[in-house]
Amino acid sequence: MIIRPSKKKPLVLRMVVLIIAVASSIYICSICLRQIGGRSAGSSSPSIRVVQKPCEEAKDHILPSEKPYVHFPKPNTFSRKECACNPVRYFAILSTQRSGSGWFETLLNSHVNISSNGEIFSVKVRRNNISTILETLDSVYNLDWISSASKNECTAAVGLKWMLNQGLMQHHEEIADYFNSKGVSAIFLFRRNFLRRMVSILGNSYDQKTKPLNGTHKSHVHSTHEAEILARYKPTIDTKLLIPDLEQVEDLVTRSLQYFNSTRHIILYYESIRNNRTKLVDVQEFLKVPQRNLTSLQVKIHKGALSSQIENWEEVKRTLKGTRYERFLEDDYKVDM
Repeated sequence: MIIRPSKKKPLVLRMVVLIIAVASSIYICSICLRQIGGRSAGSSSPSIRVVQKPCEEAKDHILPSEKPYVHFPKPNTFSRKECACNPVRYFAILSTQRSGSGWFETLLNSHVNISSNGEIFSVKVRRNNISTILETLDSVYNLDWISSASKNECTAAVGLKWMLNQGLMQHHEEIADYFNSKGVSAIFLFRRNFLRRMVSILGNSYDQKTKPLNGTHKSHVHSTHEAEILARYKPTIDTKLLIPDLEQVEDLVTRSLQYFNSTRHIILYYESIRNNRTKLVDVQEFLKVPQRNLTSLQVKIHKGALSSQIENWEEVKRTLKGTRYERFLEDDYKVDM
């Protein structure tokens, strides 16, 4: 008897081998794809870490005592680019009207790395309450407040000019806490001679009403001709209110120094800067910016002795004689203070 082998067995074997080969191929391909994907993900992570790298090297060169006052803002409105790791210090010029703060601010803004954004809180809506005040300050110190003084990415010191009667004294506790928590330095700027300040206030008020400069009002001028025109007006001072007015200003200045005594601050006087420009070196050192020769285009309006600027000078002189304000009658621009 002859037995022939079945033809079905080789066919089944071939099918089994084919299935095993296909399954092996799929498995190998899946492993390769996972490896390629893993390499791609791993290669992208170092570049992300470089982009997000903080300014640690710049911080390492800052003294521990200075670190609370050094910041690295990240503005929402622009990129600081190559200056992103340049430290920025925050400041606020605290003053009273007609005390030389406008002139002083132009001096600061002549520095390539200082941005002082003006009298921001002269607009009432910004000082409606402490919330609007703090929101405005946050915008200024994050370099998102855009003004003609903005130095953008290479700013090293940023601030504003703030009059004592613009919400500052009303919310002094919250603002002092903000200054201390945010590392804001206060620059106090006052006039020693309150009587000269009074003459300047009365002259500015007269200019607002009469507008002798071709129908326009100018709080500050940039030519000697304009200054001479405004200086022609000689105010008459109400001597019955003179001493109470001087006491009121003195009390305001004293309380402001008490309220913000806990902050990092410097006290400057208009007369001292006029007589001794090295005071500006002290200011730049206080703000930790490179030393520069600071200049201003503003021209002083009221010059010379007070006797030539007050209409009822003799009456004013008699009123202050023998009081602690008698020193205001002297010519205080000849002595370095």
